Amino acid sequence: MIDAYGMSNMELIAEIGRRLRKKRLNKNLSQKKLATISGISRTTISDVENGKMYTVLTLIQMLRGLQSLDEFDAFIPDLGISPLQLSKFNGSARRRASKDKNSTKK
Repeated sequence: MIDAYGMSNMELIAEIGRRLRKKRLNKNLSQKKLATISGISRTTISDVENGKMYTVLTLIQMLRGLQSLDEFDAFIPDLGISPLQLSKFNGSARRRASKDKNSTKK
């Protein structure tokens, strides 16, 4: 496990790229084959794997091509509504965050 909070944003992007490369290689896919399956260019695959900036859409396309969309749920799980929140909000889901009590009006 990595210390994500000790890494910069660019270091995290590079780490994700390294992991995607490992996953691609473990599935014995060339960049060209993954690009074809994913609907993105081989250059984009290379850029992601080499730590360059990419969009969430590109990440989803790569995960889909790698047949790894199930890992998205581990990345950002759907937590649902806690029983305490349901009780507090009379069975309704929270729709916005409350104001910060320590902030001053501007």
